[in-house]
Amino acid sequence: MRTLSCLLNIMVAAFFLTACNYNTKSLKQTTAKLPFYLGADFTPQWIEKTDALYQGIHTIPSFDFTDQDGKEITEKIFSGKIYVANFFFCSCPGICKRLTSNLSLVQKAFQDDSMILLLSHSVTPEADNVSRLKEYARSNGVISGKWHLVTGKRNEIYQIARASYFADEDLGEQKGTNDFLHTENILLIDTQKRIRGIYKGTSVKDINDLIADIKKLEAED
Repeated sequence: MRTLSCLLNIMVAAFFLTACNYNTKSLKQTTAKLPFYLGADFTPQWIEKTDALYQGIHTIPSFDFTDQDGKEITEKIFSGKIYVANFFFCSCPGICKRLTSNLSLVQKAFQDDSMILLLSHSVTPEADNVSRLKEYARSNGVISGKWHLVTGKRNEIYQIARASYFADEDLGEQKGTNDFLHTENILLIDTQKRIRGIYKGTSVKDINDLIADIKKLEAED
């Protein structure tokens, strides 16, 4: 009788051990890939290629801006690349300095990795012309060809910022180009132009998470 009881205990223990291992494995499989972000609420969604939603995942549309070197910057430059996007302005006395400083850590981490680019949009494009962006780039160690500081038409920058990157969004409140855009959010965009991460640019912890997620995304792609 005691032998039977011991045997049953062993079987139960084995069952729970197997279940725990399975659950751990399932959790790792779920979190191994970065989520997708489909809207301004930034709710993470893990969508498999076999899911019906996969083909309709939100993507960043085409754009046409000018960077600190006077070079035309379109979505084609980022085709097949992973990139980090944010919004700033050269005369910003507050968070932009910390944002730029923290993004420099990302640039340094992937300086020799041609798959990774950075894209910073000026939200005061009428003031931040090419020469001013160039000086800002020099002052902050921005590497040409690696990190693009872009200017362009105000309405186009604000449109892509709010409608595509969901920057500075107040849910339910409509904003126009006359409403100033200012956000500390940094976004991670994959090779298919889909949003895969959202980070607080003033937080070193978030920047470290961003660097780790870029490496994870490279392995996924």
